[in-house]
Amino acid sequence: MTMLNKKISITTERPAVFAQHHQHVGELSLSLLDPEEDSANLHDWFTRDYARFWNMAHCSKDEIAAFYTKLNASGHAASYMGFFQGEPTFIVESYDPRHDQVGKHYDLETGDWGMHFLVAPPRQKIPGFTLSIIRTILSFHFSNPLIQRLVVEPDIRNEKVHELNRKVGFISARPIELEEKTALLSFVTRDAFYNTLEQDIKE
Repeated sequence: MTMLNKKISITTERPAVFAQHHQHVGELSLSLLDPEEDSANLHDWFTRDYARFWNMAHCSKDEIAAFYTKLNASGHAASYMGFFQGEPTFIVESYDPRHDQVGKHYDLETGDWGMHFLVAPPRQKIPGFTLSIIRTILSFHFSNPLIQRLVVEPDIRNEKVHELNRKVGFISARPIELEEKTALLSFVTRDAFYNTLEQDIKE
């Protein structure tokens, strides 16, 4: 896959909340998102055509900063910036589905958690780059012993993400109607994710 476009660069060191090394790719890390500092990068990403499924192309930098400030202060969600070689590379939203509209579309179980992610625009090809990113994101979530299952609801038209989700163990449940999209409700358990890693090693 590909790595980020360096049009906008922030190299300020931030404490990492999680880091993981991937063979042939390198280290990927997650830090708490800084709404003010990161809004320029996010605006650049969100307004590109490839990010249309993120549904924030209409937002200004100030609106993006305000959105993530509110999300981080909610008490039931958090946002993270992912870094590669010191550069902002992907964003992660992590949330309790009990406080999200997706929680109204299935029977919630103890240990459920939700996440969204978006990768920065491409700059150069790195085989397995996006797969390494989603593996880092899932490893970060499952490092919390309280999280037993992750739920996602990508736009039903987003075939690239559906294929990536399948590679890390997500099982599609059914289409659901959310306020802003028709989504494909999907789940992955801790064991299912780790089984994909073991299978990859064997292959």
